[in-house]
Amino acid sequence: MGLLVLAGLATLAALILTMSGTNSLFSRSIYLKTRLANAGTLRVGAPVRLQGVDIGYVVKIAYDPANRQALAVEVTMKVDTTYESSLRKDTKAAMTNTGVLGEAFMDLDSSKATGDIAKSGDVLQSEDRPGIDNVMKASQGSLEKLDVVLVKMDSIVTSIEQGKGSVGMAINDPQLFNRANKMLIDLQKVVEAVTSGQGSIGKLLNSNELYDKVNTSVDKLSRIVDDINAGKGNAGKFLKDEALYRNANETLAKANRLVGEIEQGRGALGKMAKDQEFAKKIDNIVAKISLLTDRLEAGEGSVGKLLKDPSLYTNADQLLVEMRSLVKAIREKPKKYLTIHLKIF
Repeated sequence: MGLLVLAGLATLAALILTMSGTNSLFSRSIYLKTRLANAGTLRVGAPVRLQGVDIGYVVKIAYDPANRQALAVEVTMKVDTTYESSLRKDTKAAMTNTGVLGEAFMDLDSSKATGDIAKSGDVLQSEDRPGIDNVMKASQGSLEKLDVVLVKMDSIVTSIEQGKGSVGMAINDPQLFNRANKMLIDLQKVVEAVTSGQGSIGKLLNSNELYDKVNTSVDKLSRIVDDINAGKGNAGKFLKDEALYRNANETLAKANRLVGEIEQGRGALGKMAKDQEFAKKIDNIVAKISLLTDRLEAGEGSVGKLLKDPSLYTNADQLLVEMRSLVKAIREKPKKYLTIHLKIF
């Protein structure tokens, strides 16, 4: 009975080890360590995987008070020697989770490792990977901002339901609804009138005569374009005549040369544009003309008096009146004024 009990226990232990994915009782193993800043939900017995493949399990998780400022948690892993050749001294170890809410396990990565083969007792370098705790902490700020936004949205919806603001009045004001309804009715009447051919727009859409006129105009425009393309008429010659193009090109070239000469100060226009002495003379002449104009406006000098003295105008007007009277008298009695008296002494 004792032997049977021992055999049953051994079989049960083997089944448990096989089902849990851990090493068998008769396999050789090595112990590797790594250090973490926080063990999180990692527990003893958690799987150890090499790039997704189970190769061992966690046998110990201990807190090291001497390293509490850095990586204070020491994790000891038991790994089957079958995978010893794939484990290097520079293999990276990281704690991660299976899914968002899955169990934590140790994941070893040798994809970029080039060092010597790891031996029992070696400490592997750890690397940080964002876990569920990191995700929750990172999302906490976003959740708080989202809560503030939801509170504001609730306040806005409440204001709208109470008829406050433009949107609230637009939704809750019956007068606005009545106006919108009346506008739709008026718009429907306009559409019916246009459809029936009433008004300018209705005639524009429904009149065959207007269509014929537009079609005729389009035909005429098409013929004009054809004539222009054929070089007929003034516009066609302007577009097609090479001589006109050459003349225009020569004119532009001459204009460019003239502008260049002016820019260089050549000729009368160039001197006028560039000669500072000539500009000063023009400025002096303009100043003198302005002064002369001011003196004329003030009535100074003979010309000023001629423009401003009213007596001169009165005398000239009186002279003209007397001249007209004299001419009239001569016409009426020419003998009286045109008789020549000869006296011999």
